[in-house]
Amino acid sequence: MREKKQINIEIGERIKKAREHINMTQEKLSEKIDVSTQYISDLERGVVGVALPTLKNICITLGVSSDNLLFGESEKADTSVIEECCRRLSHEQVKCIEEIVVKLTETLLK
Repeated sequence: MREKKQINIEIGERIKKAREHINMTQEKLSEKIDVSTQYISDLERGVVGVALPTLKNICITLGVSSDNLLFGESEKADTSVIEECCRRLSHEQVKCIEEIVVKLTETLLK
């Protein structure tokens, strides 16, 4: 059995947390990124590392940033709900939301 590297364990735990946060099974994730379920299991347990193309696919599928998976939670506010809502809008609608948020932020920071 291969020795686990601490970085692989940490990244694997973050991938698992992100996957479980959206109630996705290992099987579903493996289907979506075209890898085996065993690979996802090994990845989440830190048995194997993740290649950059696979990391990119995981980030897209789970809706998380690579920074989050590589470095963990940042001190920044979680804006994932807002981002997810905006993904469903047209470019024009997003621009409208952006204007509202800028004005609201200006008001709150006064």
